[in-house]
Amino acid sequence: MGEAFAETGAEVWVTDLNEAALQELPKTWKTRVANAADETQMRAVFDDIAAAGGLDVLCANAGIAGPTAQVEDIHLDDWRACVSVNLEGAFLSAKYAAPQMKAAGRGAIILTSSTAGIYGYPNRAPYSAAKWAVIGLMKTLAMELGPFGIRANAICPGAVEGPRMEGVLDREAALKGMSRDAVYQGYAAGTSMRSWVRAEDIANMAVFLGSDAARLVSGQVIAVDGHTENPDPKV
Repeated sequence: MGEAFAETGAEVWVTDLNEAALQELPKTWKTRVANAADETQMRAVFDDIAAAGGLDVLCANAGIAGPTAQVEDIHLDDWRACVSVNLEGAFLSAKYAAPQMKAAGRGAIILTSSTAGIYGYPNRAPYSAAKWAVIGLMKTLAMELGPFGIRANAICPGAVEGPRMEGVLDREAALKGMSRDAVYQGYAAGTSMRSWVRAEDIANMAVFLGSDAARLVSGQVIAVDGHTENPDPKV
């Protein structure tokens, strides 16, 4: 996502818990090690952004997959950890971005939800619950901040190729007694376009929502998923 915004000439800020990953990013980007669900750390990040001139677009994209299990087998600590990052991380980002955007009289807030926040997601209760809540947060932000020239939208990715889904595939295969390849194919088969999502598909939508071309697009839930037909992927 950072690369897509950088290509438009934007100054890019990235926060992550993984310091090694941040060190691999372009040196022209501003990076900070921070836990998205830690208020003290996030306040410090946004203080630095304000000192550098503020921000025009916020992409609250931090998230973890959480457990893959039947609801009766999910530990409360695992539930809380998943909800904390996926929901509270988005809340804290919006909380500290809003004053800066209000002062500027403009801004775009883009929250990453999921198709799990539209249809539900069997065996992923905490993740789905958090992503539904992200949409509620976005709708409220759009209503609260619209009078200040600030837009808020949610992107709902489908199954995105990448490291996070690798572990999900393994756990779902074990839980369902299926081969990993069958589960992988099931995700594509559950969409009308029979395709997984690439990271750049999400990034391109974020750039559009952050641009003036989307100046009246607010309060919207936008799926980038190849059109999910079956939210419980099977072959």
